[in-house]
Amino acid sequence: MTSDESDFDLLARCRNGDASAWRVLVHRYERLVYTVGRRAGLDDHGTADLFQTVFARLVEHLPRLRDGSKLQAWIVTTAKREVLLLWRRGQRTVSLTPDSDDAGDGDGAPAFDVADDSPIAEEALEELQQVETVRRALDRMDARCRDLLLLVFRDDAEGALGYDEVGRRLGMPTGSVGPTRARCLGKLRSLVK
Repeated sequence: MTSDESDFDLLARCRNGDASAWRVLVHRYERLVYTVGRRAGLDDHGTADLFQTVFARLVEHLPRLRDGSKLQAWIVTTAKREVLLLWRRGQRTVSLTPDSDDAGDGDGAPAFDVADDSPIAEEALEELQQVETVRRALDRMDARCRDLLLLVFRDDAEGALGYDEVGRRLGMPTGSVGPTRARCLGKLRSLVK
């Protein structure tokens, strides 16, 4: 459910009651909101509450949000403020989520993952915004460049693949992987600016 439509256009359509524009807008930013919550140490329930609250606030502020270029920053700022409110409320109550069903402390009691209550560093929020900007730019790229860059810059247990493997997976000569990679990175840079 990706769309090349700008945030400005989506906001205008949302203000006019277009449900499909709202779905695109929520889909575009849901991962960012969930990432802010998870990095802040919220459990599944807290993160889901954060998601609902941020988008409820967006509905409330929709008539006043005119600059689509600032929407991402507005969402991150709102999420951060809501996390701080949750922490303040959480000082009175604690919600614990077990690490896993079978984990325990030896006497049958489940082990719990207790969230770190330190504030989110501004650098981490900036990094989240940059990652989201790159993800959105990758979504707008042609499939060949997107697939190539995702294979070359994989960020998983296996790590990045060598040019031989990338060429094999994409059905292209190994010698063209490097030059194609350079062209695709140039396209990505222009989309991120």
